Amino acid sequence: MNRLALLANTAVRRLDTMFPGFFASAKHNHYADFGFPVDVDFRQFHAMYERNGLGRAGVDKTVAKTWQDFPFLQEKGRDGGETRKETRREAQIRQRFDDLRLWQQLAECDRRGMVGSYAGLIFRLADSKPFSDPVKRVPGGLNGLVEVIPCWEGQLTVSEWNTDETSLGYGQPKMFQFQESAVDPKSKTQPRAFTVHPDRVLIWSKDGTLNGTSALKAGYNDLMTMEKIVGAGGEGFWKNAKSAPILEVDKEANVDNMAKAMGIPVSEIADKIDEQVGDWNMGFDKSLMIQGIVAKTLQVTLPSPEHFFSIACQSFAASISMPMKILVGMQTGERASTEDAQEWAQTNMSRRASQTIPNIMSLVRRLERFGMIPERDWHLAWTDLTEASADDKIGRADKMAGVNQKLAPQGERAFTGAEIRAAAGEYEPLSEADAKVEPPKASQQTEDPAAKPKPGQE
Repeated sequence: MNRLALLANTAVRRLDTMFPGFFASAKHNHYADFGFPVDVDFRQFHAMYERNGLGRAGVDKTVAKTWQDFPFLQEKGRDGGETRKETRREAQIRQRFDDLRLWQQLAECDRRGMVGSYAGLIFRLADSKPFSDPVKRVPGGLNGLVEVIPCWEGQLTVSEWNTDETSLGYGQPKMFQFQESAVDPKSKTQPRAFTVHPDRVLIWSKDGTLNGTSALKAGYNDLMTMEKIVGAGGEGFWKNAKSAPILEVDKEANVDNMAKAMGIPVSEIADKIDEQVGDWNMGFDKSLMIQGIVAKTLQVTLPSPEHFFSIACQSFAASISMPMKILVGMQTGERASTEDAQEWAQTNMSRRASQTIPNIMSLVRRLERFGMIPERDWHLAWTDLTEASADDKIGRADKMAGVNQKLAPQGERAFTGAEIRAAAGEYEPLSEADAKVEPPKASQQTEDPAAKPKPGQE
């Protein structure tokens, strides 16, 4: 029996060597070996966002680019196209949204949703009902929306689930608990705490549910690695600059004479040396009376951290799909910077389409259900982040005009004036009168009266 067990253990060890990832007795536990947490929750994500510069930059720069400007809520025209001229209803909605600072609050909700698995937007409505009651109709149109409250994942939690299998909302939250002081206990405002019905809550996440993922999760270990490198480097330099001396007592040292020189009994010499070393190390420039003792300083050898830091930084940038130069603010080459900016704009346009706009339209449908806005074919008019800059447009128009100039001797042209104006920007076509330009007249030499021959001099 013992021989069989020995053979089995030997076989397992060999299989571990061949396939280390498929057996429980694998050699390494990378999380334990490298000091990474096995499970990461909202508090750790929030702390990393608050205290780590690159973690904050990854979130804030993404939100700032996504919300580079604010959209307009418009209804589509009867022909199915977008109405260019703002209607009276659209103007009223825009003004009310501006009064509520709605777009700014949604951007803040987006930021909090990136840090946590989800964020919440609580509606404070003028329907004379508590937060815990469902919502039917809200009188007063958009004036019935008093306030929107963005909240962190740690502030908004599910207090009761719908467990009725016959209900349409089975498996969904039945009631939320809002605790404003749960994330920022030192807030200077009066913290609010109440239960809130799901009708009054909009969940903001990648898929609109509570099952989202923090944007910092994939790169959390990289952020920790960079913190270790920065912290170790700072601590190492500090220890080199203000390190306590190592005292090496010579075998011939006379402790009695040393105590006599210090004016203390022999029993207190250790405490006196500690006191002198403490004063000296604090920068009081006191001398060390250490007869027969050699004082040495321990120097910490620090390797260059740039390479190790750069690897972790690149890994974190990849985890949030952000170009490295944009994350850390490096702009070392015009071409590289332009390509990074274009890629970054495309990334955020994709984020808008897949996450931000669906969340906003969920808000619009909620307002329709409350009777605050009429049910229409609403859409968001939002500028394209990938659109060329004004200088790029003028340069494009200049190249088009140059092509026409090259074709002019052959009596041809590649672009019309209207096409060139369109390439230069959103310019209306010129009228026929404005489009015509008088050709420059040949310069005529004016006669100099002084050069004319005087009478009798011909």
